[in-house]
Amino acid sequence: MEENRIVKDISIKNGDDLQSIFDQLSTSGGFESRNLADGLEILSTMINDKDCLNFLSFVGAITSTGTRGIIVDMLKKKMFDVVITTCGALDHDIARFFSNYLEGSFTLDDGELLEKNIHRLGNVLVPMDSYGPIIEEKMQMFLETAYKSGTREMSTADITRMIGENLGEGSFLYWAYKNNIPVIVPGIVDGAVGNQIWLFTQKHSDFKLNVVADGEILSSLVFKAKKSGSLMLGGGISKHHTLWWNQYRDGLDYAVYITTAQEFDGSLSGALIREAISWGKVTQNAKQTTIHAEITTILPFLYSALLARIK
Repeated sequence: MEENRIVKDISIKNGDDLQSIFDQLSTSGGFESRNLADGLEILSTMINDKDCLNFLSFVGAITSTGTRGIIVDMLKKKMFDVVITTCGALDHDIARFFSNYLEGSFTLDDGELLEKNIHRLGNVLVPMDSYGPIIEEKMQMFLETAYKSGTREMSTADITRMIGENLGEGSFLYWAYKNNIPVIVPGIVDGAVGNQIWLFTQKHSDFKLNVVADGEILSSLVFKAKKSGSLMLGGGISKHHTLWWNQYRDGLDYAVYITTAQEFDGSLSGALIREAISWGKVTQNAKQTTIHAEITTILPFLYSALLARIK
């Protein structure tokens, strides 16, 4: 056993930059801040490792917030090679590109919001006109154009590439398309975009959504990867799909997971990264950590410190 280091008091002076604070957290931080400092070290090593296939997975809800801007920037800078997310991320990316969401509060009266045709997502307000009708109009237009060009079958990666091609620089799907980063959505039917694909098939019975085809993309990446790593923002299907595919190369070599879920109920979202070692989804010697924190609060600080460390 290595000799334990002495706990030192953190000293922050006026003018200290974020990097110097993270440096102190790695040796003097308390409780969760040590995991945060470890996360920065792991991510910087992972992204700087040119032999590493980097996954980014995230829950859709955060793209309804300004945190989408960080995801946009990470894909613009090509920090990750593949994205796994949920249908909600596609919904919000389209809706916010063509319209706007509003600031709200967790304590608003939901009955009154219903009467005003406003959806509430936590403390984000989603006007009905900024969501359903826009997604319906745009998705039917995008799909019709693809169909008229001869397309009769699409994977979820094809769908997200098609959407990104029709959006612009404020969209994370646009930068994924621009930089040839596949965006896989294993649960694509669970949301507005997925519902529009279903509606499209009602008028075009020969059009098929092939979710199995995404496995060809993931297998071609995973099986030839010398190393793999992942930043997982939230749990659920996007986290599990990332872990699941990496078991086929004996697990992730780097893994950082940010969550507010707890492990006492046995849920996938609450499971610590180290639990995945027992399944072969994370290697035994992986550099890994679980950060218990709310994503939109912690990610801006983590990303700012990360920018100073990547090559």
